Amino acid sequence: MNIVTFLQTATSASTGAGLATSFIPLILIIAIFYFFIIRPQNKKQKETEKMLNALKKGDKIITIGGIHGVVSSVKEKTVIVKVDDNTKIEFNRSAVSSVESDEKEVKADNKADKKSKKEEKSESEEVKASDEE
Repeated sequence: MNIVTFLQTATSASTGAGLATSFIPLILIIAIFYFFIIRPQNKKQKETEKMLNALKKGDKIITIGGIHGVVSSVKEKTVIVKVDDNTKIEFNRSAVSSVESDEKEVKADNKADKKSKKEEKSESEEVKASDEE
């Protein structure tokens, strides 16, 4: 038997299995990119779009440039922001970085959380007391 024909048959038989194993790392890399890069970016983009569509008069905002102000009026593609008593600036909606939450709302949320924690704590103490009896 010729050694060249032996090597050719050996390589042609293992090519099918080698091809399948070479695609597995490629598929894993694509899956990693999707779950760690593409999916979170799409999620953040949807949240930003939702925030921009929910802008209304009176919202406190921060622009990408760091300007703080209150929304004076909202147009289709722009927002007029009141920066000072007599100063209003018109921005594209896409220039709005974030909407500031009011301190009153944050405090109210914190108070509600504290109340629910106290209620949970008192319920757990009642359960312990009933278990001891």
